[in-house]
Amino acid sequence: MSYLIEIITFIFGLCIGSFLNVCIFRLPAGKSIVHPPSACPGCGVSIRFYDNIPVLSYIFLRGRCRNCSAPIAFRYVLVELLAGALAVCTYIRFDLSIEGAIYYAFIAALLVITFIDIDHRIIPDIISLSGIPLGLAASFFIPSLRPVDSIIGLLAGGGILYAVAWGYGLITGKEGMGGGDIKLLAMIGAFIGWKGVLLTIFMASAIGTLAGVLVMLKTKKNMKLAIPFGPFLAIGAIIYIFFGNELIIWYWNVI
Repeated sequence: MSYLIEIITFIFGLCIGSFLNVCIFRLPAGKSIVHPPSACPGCGVSIRFYDNIPVLSYIFLRGRCRNCSAPIAFRYVLVELLAGALAVCTYIRFDLSIEGAIYYAFIAALLVITFIDIDHRIIPDIISLSGIPLGLAASFFIPSLRPVDSIIGLLAGGGILYAVAWGYGLITGKEGMGGGDIKLLAMIGAFIGWKGVLLTIFMASAIGTLAGVLVMLKTKKNMKLAIPFGPFLAIGAIIYIFFGNELIIWYWNVI
């Protein structure tokens, strides 16, 4: 029975991922995410329902538009698979619960933010700012998160990055971190509390540094290479959701 639920959850996640692709494509352009129906970016022809089945349609169409044969980016499939896999992970971690539903919605928002930031170097306020009050409200329904921890997480998340950005600007006279990252971490703090903020910053910095070094080695560019920080904050927050308590316990045992 558990395997059947996991399969259903995965399919549900794939469908959510298909919707997230719409959000990723339309939000930066200021377009509605509900109207008009999805269309091919190449020819503009509306996509038929049977050509809009997550993952399977991409396979059947061999990665090309049925009408104009324009290539379909594999990243659409990647987002769907990520949303499906994370839905299963959320079910395994939290079972069928309100807490799990809240965290999956939060993870879905982080996926949208991640790919928009990669493409456009922006984090939409409609997600981050709207997410802050939603995170505070969610703290009343998450057993492991007290409302006071959510408030402290919000203030710590926004405050820490604001202090870092202010200090960097004061020392160098340049902007080193965008306001979008500050608002994103404030939203993250509202959903996972101050402990989650600390672990998110640590994981984001570690993974971001490693990724930056690898990119510079591959592209042979200097240390001034600009890499969006939002995706790493999102990764850090997701890691905390699934492994936060275990990592904190492990850390305290080590020291």
